[in-house]
Order: sequence, then C-alpha cells, then structure tokens
Amino acid sequence: MRIEPSDDIGETVAGVEACDAGAKVAFRRHTTRDDLWTALAARQVVMTGIHRIDAITLTTPDMATSIAFYRAVGFTISFGGDKSEFTTMSIEPNGPHVNLISDHEASRTLASWGRVIFHVDDVDNLHRRLVAAGFQPDTEPADASWGERYFAIHDPGGHDLSFARPLDI
Repeated sequence: MRIEPSDDIGETVAGVEACDAGAKVAFRRHTTRDDLWTALAARQVVMTGIHRIDAITLTTPDMATSIAFYRAVGFTISFGGDKSEFTTMSIEPNGPHVNLISDHEASRTLASWGRVIFHVDDVDNLHRRLVAAGFQPDTEPADASWGERYFAIHDPGGHDLSFARPLDI
C-alpha cells in the first residue's frame, strides 16, 4: 500500500494509520500538510507486509564460546545449548533472534560479507560488559558522523558486528 497525500488531510491521516510504525513516526514528525506531503514523497512509504528481520543465522566453529559471547551481549538461549549443533538465542520471546549453527570446518577468517548492526540502549555499558567478559571489541565506543554512537566487534565465529544507538535519543 502506498500513501498518497490528498487535498483532504483526513484521508492522508487514515492512510498513515493503516501503515507500519515507521510510517506513523514519519507522519508524527511533520505537523503541517506541506511538511507531511514532502516527507511522504521523499520516503515513498510502501506497505510490503515485511515488518522486520526476525533472526540471523551465523555459523560457528565453537558453539560454547559463541553462546558465551551472545550471553554477554544480553541474549538468552531459547533452543539448543553448548553441545547442540543448532542454537537459538533471543532478546525477547518474539525476537530479535540469533541462530548459531555448528560448522566445525569453519575458518575464523570469513570472506567479507558485511556487518550485522544491533541497536542497543547503552553502547558504552555493553562495551564495558563485553570487555569484562573477556571479549575484545575492534573499536572503542565513538560518535559517528552519520548520527550514531557505536562500536564494532567480531563474534567468536568471526562475524562482523556493530552495536549502536542513535545520537538524538
């Protein structure tokens, strides 16, 4: 579903109410009709039926070490465990989830594939917790030019992760 601002602001409001949370936030930030129309046109709000990424599955050569890392981040085991070939770790019952799958042949040096970015409440606190648990982040927490405070770390399986928080919150 695409929201098209109309001459009747009420129709536009009704269209936004049928949309996802992101569109509603975009709508609330713009109080005048012209601001709203500009924001909606720039955003090209489209309903796809997709709400969020629920889980990511990562290979690990050492299930127990990877579980320890994700526990230090704040995940809990919802399926599997140290001796399992497949483990699901969750922040809340409905996600987000990190699935770990054993790959005993996996190299700790992965080909470049990108980065998983998790938004967290307190970047600095998480950094301290991971260091205290014996993990070595790649960077110290820093304010980035794109408007986030973040740090980077590789998990025990060699996956590139970033933990961030928008600076305006």
